Amino acid sequence: MWKYYALLSALFAALTAIFAKVGVKDINSDLATAIRTTVILLLTWGIVLFGQHVGEIREIPRHA
Repeated sequence: MWKYYALLSALFAALTAIFAKVGVKDINSDLATAIRTTVILLLTWGIVLFGQHVGEIREIPRHA
């Protein structure tokens, strides 16, 4: 079953790259990368905040 998940993950990663390139074809590539990274960062922190996982940050060991 994990093989199907891996294949789907690769497929969606490829589609994301293609759609991102098409959507920002008239924008500097560095700026486009910064915008995409910022959006992903905000979404990820949103998941952490709304999932109430902020308290778990203190539990991360220093060597991790």
